[in-house]
Amino acid sequence: MQVKQIKYVMVILLMVLGTAQTINAQKNRRIAKQKVRTMEQQKLIIYQLLPRLFGNSNTQNKINGSIAENGSGKFNDITDKALDGIMEMGTTHVWYTGVIAHASLTDYSAYGIQPDHASVVKGRAGSPYAIRDYYDVDPDLAVDVNNRMAEFEALLKRTHQKGLKVIIDFIPNHVARSYRSTAKPADVIDFGAQDDVTKAFSPQNDFYYVPGKVLVVPNSQDQSFHEFPAKATGNNVFSEYPKVDDWYETIKLNYGVDFSDGEKKHFSPMPPVWTKMRDILMFWANKGVDGFRCDMAEMVPVEFWNWVIPEIKKAHPAMVFIGEAYNPQAYETYFNEGKFDYLYDKVGLYDGLKKLIRNEEHADVNEITKAWQVEKHAFANKMLRFLENHDEERIASAGFAGNANYALPAMVVSATLAGGPVMLYFGQEVAEPAIGKEGFGGDDNRSTIFDYWGIPEHQKWMNNGQFDGALLSPEQKELRAYYKKLMHIAGHAAAVKQGEIFEIPRSGNMNNRMYGYIRYTPQQRLLVVVNFDREQSMEADIVIPETILKDKALNNISTLLGEAANSCNGKTISVKVKSVGAQIIEF
Repeated sequence: MQVKQIKYVMVILLMVLGTAQTINAQKNRRIAKQKVRTMEQQKLIIYQLLPRLFGNSNTQNKINGSIAENGSGKFNDITDKALDGIMEMGTTHVWYTGVIAHASLTDYSAYGIQPDHASVVKGRAGSPYAIRDYYDVDPDLAVDVNNRMAEFEALLKRTHQKGLKVIIDFIPNHVARSYRSTAKPADVIDFGAQDDVTKAFSPQNDFYYVPGKVLVVPNSQDQSFHEFPAKATGNNVFSEYPKVDDWYETIKLNYGVDFSDGEKKHFSPMPPVWTKMRDILMFWANKGVDGFRCDMAEMVPVEFWNWVIPEIKKAHPAMVFIGEAYNPQAYETYFNEGKFDYLYDKVGLYDGLKKLIRNEEHADVNEITKAWQVEKHAFANKMLRFLENHDEERIASAGFAGNANYALPAMVVSATLAGGPVMLYFGQEVAEPAIGKEGFGGDDNRSTIFDYWGIPEHQKWMNNGQFDGALLSPEQKELRAYYKKLMHIAGHAAAVKQGEIFEIPRSGNMNNRMYGYIRYTPQQRLLVVVNFDREQSMEADIVIPETILKDKALNNISTLLGEAANSCNGKTISVKVKSVGAQIIEF
């Protein structure tokens, strides 16, 4: 009898346990779905930084300097104080660029990391986009190299504790010439380990080959780097002779597309690169990464994205995928078929705004009209807007605007024209001009991603780890305060995230350097007016349409951003916007 009772009790306990597990699983699914809904309702404010540059307080800045000479920021330098400063910008997501281990000239062989050859590394620090081990982090970023992954995991935890989400790069198109994973799980087969190198193309190969040929590295005095047979170069160079302006430091990955046969696709059976890349994404997702910025997404077949993004979202429904893309004709394909959450808006709004910022002869606000009208019904809220990132020129550089304030009207447009994400690049908010030659990067108006370097104006905000901006000039503090106010408006205004858009007809003295629009919902109405003209103020009487006033009459206005030199009367708002100025007016 006792045995039967024990069995009965055990059955009951198992049923209760099973019910509890089911309830917990359902609860976790509800939480994940809630996170997805929150992402859809909230405008993403992304702050991009390279830990190697962000935390570096060394001011020596010797051209082509080593890590010992010029220093390197660490994961540990991104402290709670630093994160508080980032949060002041209204940030929801931090994009940590250059986390995954990439080719470098710094010797870590004492830690079991294979040295890279100088002829296939760009710069002393190396490109963050020439990955040498997908399962490891950059040892430059660790105080204790042996403990480098734990230091990254601690940064993840700190960032999450602040309520921020983490984005890292996923580089799917190419790897470093020296790729070899020493940190991979034991059951993972390395890229190329099972390739048939006698075949230029095979769907079962991870790389493309130039059989019987030795790689010839361009412009290298030292040809001791030996690659036989030569592998295709990352930017689709299927020859043993990549040029100096090719991505010669990288190898193209093979997703089953035969470029020698009219890009014929061989996707069944599934090429091994597909599953290897899924496993890499899952490895980082399981560590707690919240999103991936997918490098050169258009160079990878859309069919791969169509498969892999849902695969990752089965386990991590709130995961964000941002695609670096430059072909507007393909945007809809990468949204609908590729399943991306967001794509870059470089070829479109950014290019048009840059002309206006630079005061170019043929600059015209019609470029803004074109941007939102083309996107309006398809993907207006899915484009990531920015004025700076690691690839683009610094606004304050001599080659771009020379004056960070010239970009403020453009930043207002970038932040409020649609409900999609907007991004700041560290140092942008304090007018970092990227002056001078650093090394491989050259004097190109950009903060180098290839070299060990300190970022002088950003270092003033860092203030030796205080992150309080005490060393900034009054003008820099004012600029940072402007960005802070703008990002908070853009991030919290329902009219920006979810509202309709109405373009204001030209009136008063408005010319092709002056622009305005209304973002509105039944609960909130914002008038945004921007003036790129460097000579004259914008003065206009803006008549608000009846369709916008139907829910609430125009009784008063409140200027949220910019100088309050406005008034309203009946259905009209009279505005005066200073040269190179902007206003956001709630009414």
